[in-house]
Amino acid sequence: MSTGALLDIEPQELKFPFELKKQISCSLRLSNKSDGYVAFKVKTTNPKKYCVRPNTGVVPPCSSCDVVVTMQAQREAPLDLQCKDKFLLQSIVTSPGATQKDVLPEMFTKESGNTVEECKLRVLYVSPPKPPSPVHEGSEEGSSPRPSLSDNNGNLSSLEFGTRTYDEPEEKPSEAKTLISRLTEEKNSAIEQNKKLRQELELLRREASKQYGGFSLMFVVIIALLGILIGYLVKSEHLGSLS
Repeated sequence: MSTGALLDIEPQELKFPFELKKQISCSLRLSNKSDGYVAFKVKTTNPKKYCVRPNTGVVPPCSSCDVVVTMQAQREAPLDLQCKDKFLLQSIVTSPGATQKDVLPEMFTKESGNTVEECKLRVLYVSPPKPPSPVHEGSEEGSSPRPSLSDNNGNLSSLEFGTRTYDEPEEKPSEAKTLISRLTEEKNSAIEQNKKLRQELELLRREASKQYGGFSLMFVVIIALLGILIGYLVKSEHLGSLS
């Protein structure tokens, strides 16, 4: 903390976690430790590179004010992250009840007759914080270690059945139920197909019975054979009478 007669400034160094192509901000806390109103103005050696809000203002007695300094996105990183930029904070005692609109640039010159208190602030570039490393399973602090066979001294049954290893499949009962259900469906489908075949066979038998006048196919064959035999005998007798 920088301590002057009028303002306490914290911090004394502007630290920016430097990252390429990214705007970065840091803040200053200005605390008025006097009994009067204090006007301030912030200057920098590189005004195109930084944006200061507010760059002027008034801090009432026993009050504080936050100033945000934003560095514009940079395309190149300086060598070894070294920065030569600086800031200058000027402060004076102003009239009671003054506001930011009452603060003019000429109030901080020597010609104004005001006692100007100045504080120089350095700019530091620091490396951005590293992302947290991934934590492997079982390495968390406070987690209990996995039991081993040597720790149980004969309590092998409790180790085998009281815990489940990661290699053990979890869905055995579900897989068995699925297999039984599939086999049952296949069995029912086979029974249904058998029933349909029986019905079609019975229908064919009925159509065959209607086609041959209610007689069985074997009976029709026998009648046909008898007709052929009788015709042959009649023909033989006719030939014998001619001779």
